[in-house]
Amino acid sequence: MLLAAAVVFLERKDATSTWAWLLVLTFIPILGFVLYLLLGQNLTRYRLFQWKERAKLNIDQMVIDQVHLLQEKDFPFRKLDTLEYKDFIYMHLIQNGALFTEDNKVDIFVDGHQKFDKLLEDIHNAKDHIHIQYYIYRSDGLGKQIRDALIKKAKEGIYVRVLYDALGSRTLRKRFFKELTEAGGKVEVFFPSKLSPINLRLNYRNHRKLVIIDGQIGYTGGFNVGDEYLGLDKKFGYWRDTHLRIQGTAVATLQARFIMDWNEASRYHDITFVPAHFPEPEKTGHVGMQIVTSGPDAEIEHIKNGYIKMISAAKKSILIQTPYFIPDASMLDAVRIACLSGIDVRIMIPNKPDHMFVYWATTSYVGELIKVGAKIFVYDNGFLHTKMIVVDNKIATIGSANFDVRSSRLNFEINAFIYDSDIAQQLTDAFEKDLQLSAELTEEHYKQRSLWIRFKESISRLLSPIL
Repeated sequence: MLLAAAVVFLERKDATSTWAWLLVLTFIPILGFVLYLLLGQNLTRYRLFQWKERAKLNIDQMVIDQVHLLQEKDFPFRKLDTLEYKDFIYMHLIQNGALFTEDNKVDIFVDGHQKFDKLLEDIHNAKDHIHIQYYIYRSDGLGKQIRDALIKKAKEGIYVRVLYDALGSRTLRKRFFKELTEAGGKVEVFFPSKLSPINLRLNYRNHRKLVIIDGQIGYTGGFNVGDEYLGLDKKFGYWRDTHLRIQGTAVATLQARFIMDWNEASRYHDITFVPAHFPEPEKTGHVGMQIVTSGPDAEIEHIKNGYIKMISAAKKSILIQTPYFIPDASMLDAVRIACLSGIDVRIMIPNKPDHMFVYWATTSYVGELIKVGAKIFVYDNGFLHTKMIVVDNKIATIGSANFDVRSSRLNFEINAFIYDSDIAQQLTDAFEKDLQLSAELTEEHYKQRSLWIRFKESISRLLSPIL
């Protein structure tokens, strides 16, 4: 017991997660230490995702140039409104190397049928390559439909690569993609078990969702691949999510992220620099954005910092949609201060859990914010899975990262931070439409919850740093 506690104490850097693990070790010492070995590793000591040919893209030099221009207050913003958020852009450049681009066209999907219909159309029209990465890939109707489309393209000579997470897609069998690999496609698994059935990196999930087609079209957001994302699962009903289809220079940053993830997962099929992966973009839009990534291998919690920066900068309104609201102290304080400052803070959560402990921890935290003026809404039209923040109808973020500790510290995530009032307004309109299908959780209603629910909230909140 003492040896196990010493290991946890010496390895963990965050006080809340340290105490949570020590609590587990106290009550279930042997099993608790086994769980820590499986779930509690610290990956910040490892240097992952190296891609030596990144220099050929000149991205690092472009980041340096953009930092210099911002420091000299001489950045040639196409939109004067973006100037208001130059400190955001600077922060993401400095901490994450997130290149700022403003020649992008963005389409927003809030319905699974619309998103996957368009994706299948883009797959059908692919001319050179298709790169697909999902946390969850099901071998059901939708999964087969996309796989069959990929097989067809592979037989046409198109380069097809599929990457999925070992835990998120744990029910998927390699034989599912047998015909695709026989047709020339490549399939890799992120962090698979090396000591089956034990996976020592079980707790670290690649939660990113990416598709890049011909280096010209990119997808990212909250949808995975499976029939439930089309609303066909009776347990969840309609699936409300948000996904982006991007054209422009930002696609190159999505491509670079996919390649680094792929090369980390692959032993034999590393991707080297190929000009066809990074063609001159079709600059048909004017949306400014940065693609920001984060993961447990980094010292800095990049996306979480972006969330806090957005919330702290709000002058009028903050809209948050998330399936899991389990903030750490810094995020909770940022939202609380915004409420106490008179900002109109509205948070929307689902009315049903897909993970029970996470759900009760969520209700505990939102209940606390009701007391300081936040308006909490419970989505009643199925399951809410979108991860969105909109501030002042001017800036927004959409991606894979939830508003929780896991997304900040344990998962590999990706978010688009968007500096465009038109896109922000479209997302606000979608939020307001969802309000018509939601019920407000008032302070009076929250106080009426039973003692059993209060107990479940307390236990879940205590364990929230390691959920």
